[in-house]
Parts: sequence; structure tokens; C-alpha cells
Amino acid sequence: MKKNIGVIGAGSWGTALANLVAEKGYTVTLWVFEPDLCEILKRERENPVYLPKFRLSKNINPTTSFAEVCLNKDILVSVTPSHVVRSVISQTLPYLSEKSIIISASKGIESDSLMTMSHVLKEVLPGKLHKTMVYLSGPSFAKEVIQKTPTAVAVASENMEAARIVQEIFATSYFRVYTNSDVIGVELGGAVKNVIAIAAGASDGLGFGHNTRAALITRGLAEITRLGVKMGANPLTFSGLAGLGDLVLTCTSDLSRNRSVGFKLGKGMKLKEILNEMKMVAEGVKTTKAVYRIAKNMDVEMPITEQIYRLLYEDKPAKDVVTELMTRDLKCELDSYNN
Repeated sequence: MKKNIGVIGAGSWGTALANLVAEKGYTVTLWVFEPDLCEILKRERENPVYLPKFRLSKNINPTTSFAEVCLNKDILVSVTPSHVVRSVISQTLPYLSEKSIIISASKGIESDSLMTMSHVLKEVLPGKLHKTMVYLSGPSFAKEVIQKTPTAVAVASENMEAARIVQEIFATSYFRVYTNSDVIGVELGGAVKNVIAIAAGASDGLGFGHNTRAALITRGLAEITRLGVKMGANPLTFSGLAGLGDLVLTCTSDLSRNRSVGFKLGKGMKLKEILNEMKMVAEGVKTTKAVYRIAKNMDVEMPITEQIYRLLYEDKPAKDVVTELMTRDLKCELDSYNN
């Protein structure tokens, strides 16, 4: 049976996911925040702001109406920046069906509440929808997905039947989908890797080499895992697509917005100047503040996150950040995630 799909958010990732399922033959309604962009999408079948020069499927119906994107939908995908998920999803409540599967594809942590997207959605959405919520994450740049570059992701849910439905809907010959029951692990991997990517970018901007980047990725994974275990995640999740996979991608590619922010900081630019130049959101900037606070509240040692917080919010020089990380008290590498 063909399912009707709504996608909330026409940034690069929302557009790529909408096009992926539309090309499989599904009817997709795509909610666009900007009215001008919505008209361009209708007229040109292209998203010139977020994914220029890619022709979009005729099965995509752009709209600025929450009623149109939500009513009579079997699948509803939330793909807005994490800091607006609460406000945007709250506006969909009058139009939601209790039979819809809600998929969250936003990667981040809410700054004020320190909630992951699963907790935000459970606070906003009616209880009957909680049982079928699914969370999509993994190493997947939108540009490469719309180019049909072979990609693998994970979908996590407390309800494995819902996860398998989503797996079938999104799987293609170039987009492989794995299921996972560890919601908090998949979410944390997708969120905190952006903090480590800023560190990797700063290292590259300072002119350090592959050794330094490899060290940051490896020790970054250790502190993501440490936090995840403290919050009840399965440590094996962090060796998978939503953990190591997404971390390596985001820390090494020029397509990474978070790595780009770090690179420019390493070159000496100020954060405000960098953000003013960007059209798209670098989730790691807000996520750093949230993860720093969570780590302090839960007494979890996260030295890279702490130093990136000082780089972003206390104007600490990037070179001093690296020096302080390298001259910390010496540790045992395998000391039960306590390094």
C-alpha cells in the first residue's frame, strides 16, 4: 500500500529525504518555512537555497501550510533545526493523526531544557503517538544522498515494528537503512559528534595534521560513549553508524558545516562573524553549550567538549584549547569510560 508522507522542513536534509521517498513513488508534501522559497520549489522543482542544481521529483508538493503537510499522512518526518523543533511541532498538533508514524531526523539537544529530540517530542506530542516514534541518524550528507551516493543510516525506535516500516520506506539501492532499539544512543551520537567536529575543524585550521585529527576523533568517541553510558545508552551503538560513522564523516569532510565553523575559528575568525556568513545552521554551536551543561550536571568528564565550549563562548584561543587538551593529567585509555 502506498503511503502518504509529510516532511516538515525544506533545508538540505529535509529536501533530500523528501526527494528520496518521492522518487520511490510516494506522494510527499514538503513544508517550507519561507513563502518565497516555497513558490520557487513549486515553479522550478529545485531548492536553490539549500540544494541548488538538483531537479526534484514531481511527486513532491511544497506548501507553507501545517494542515496540508500533516492531514491524512501515514508518515510525518520532522527535519527542522533542533532549536525550533518544539515550536514547529507544537503548531502541527491540531492536524495530526494518531495513526501517523513520526520520524525525527533533527540532530541536536534543546539548549534550555537540555532534552534530546525524543524527549522534546514526547513532551509536545500526544501519548498515543509516543509508541511509534522513530529517530533517523547516521553519516549522511544531504548533497551526497540526493546525488545517490551509497549511504547507510540507522533508524531507532522503542517499537521495532515502526522501525522496520520506516526501514522499508526509505531503503533504496543507494540508501541502506539499519534498525536499532537504542533511541538515546542514536540521538546522542548524532548530536554530540557535531561538537567534536568543531574541534577537528579548529585543529585543521591551526594547521595540525592527520595525527591530531585522529586523536580528536578517537578521544571524542570516548567521551560521547562515556556520556551515553551514563544516560543509559548501549555502548555498542557508538561503534555503529550513528556513532563512529557519523563522527568520522563530520570530522573529516569539507561538506561539514560544524567542521567549517571550527576551521574558521582555528584561522582566527570570531564566532559571530562566522555565523553571520552562514545560510544553514551549524548544530554543534548550540549543542556544545547544552552538552557542556549536561556533563557538568551529571559529573561526566568531557574535556574536548569543555574546551570547545571555552573556544565558542569564552573566546579562548584555539591554540590554547589544543595545548590544554594535550597537557591534561595522564590517564589510562581503557579505564571504564572515566578518562
